[in-house]
Amino acid sequence: MRRFIALVVLAAPLAATALLRAAGDPPAWAYAIPLPPTPGAPAAAPDTSMKQLPGSTLSFTRQQIADGFGPADWFPGDHPTMPDIVAHGKRPDARACALCHMPNGKGRQENAGVSGLPVSYFIQQMNDFRSGVRKSAEPRKANTNVMIAIAKAMTPDEIRITAEYFGAMKWTPWIRVVETSTVAKMESRGGIWIPVEGGQKEPIGVRIIETPENPERTEILRDPRSGFIAYVPVGSIRKGEALVKTGGNRKTEECGVCHGADLQGLGPVPGIAGRSPSYLVRQMYDMQAGARHGEWADLMKPVVAKLTDEDFVNIAAYVSSLMPSNGAATR
Repeated sequence: MRRFIALVVLAAPLAATALLRAAGDPPAWAYAIPLPPTPGAPAAAPDTSMKQLPGSTLSFTRQQIADGFGPADWFPGDHPTMPDIVAHGKRPDARACALCHMPNGKGRQENAGVSGLPVSYFIQQMNDFRSGVRKSAEPRKANTNVMIAIAKAMTPDEIRITAEYFGAMKWTPWIRVVETSTVAKMESRGGIWIPVEGGQKEPIGVRIIETPENPERTEILRDPRSGFIAYVPVGSIRKGEALVKTGGNRKTEECGVCHGADLQGLGPVPGIAGRSPSYLVRQMYDMQAGARHGEWADLMKPVVAKLTDEDFVNIAAYVSSLMPSNGAATR
């Protein structure tokens, strides 16, 4: 009997290795844990200036943009009217969904894109957070712990309303995949890889480096129209296609069996085409390491059990390169 293949999430190492990763040693590039602040460093002065985005008639301060209970909505016409729980959350623990996942559900590298997910799948994941069976294999992944607190603070009706809101919006192109042998040196700012000053380069190794198309518009302004570039190793898309379509001589399962022939989703199983490779690998590793359980994760565990770091990279490179509209590769 074929196994259901559930939503995967990106994770793989900064060092080049093709060995099966040991539990407790998450791939650093996928989790992008920022360095701790320097002890005694002076706090930056508050920025009270008004910010603007191209195409928007609105202006917000940085405090308003990052308001956990009423974040900026730059383009209200881009999405349906947000339910209150999405737009404002519920004090003290349920932050507004629109803060991290944005009003259009696109999300960012450090979290999940949630638009276009099946309603039943969305609800199941929230219940898994609530019950404690969905966690991160990287204990420093702070926003996973925040998500657990948010899920516990929401009522079943609020979860359903949120699932229906995001589920009604189609997942559209958000990630541009580029094969390369070198990549800019990066630093993590809040879980997002940002190029360091100076323009230094380094070998990409067995990694995917996902970074904003426009760092300032993503990191500071939380622009819901500015997407991401995913730099992947040369040849990884072709290798990933073979694994995804054939299972690699029983190393894994054919992804299309459960996610649909075009990886756009099938019934309650989510689409994975064109989603964040960082997110995809994180979830695959979390399942392999035993940190993520639940109805769908337990079905995925035997699917990812034999995958190596290189397999994670190749699978995510190929899947993320697919256009969500028709499954055609972006390359």
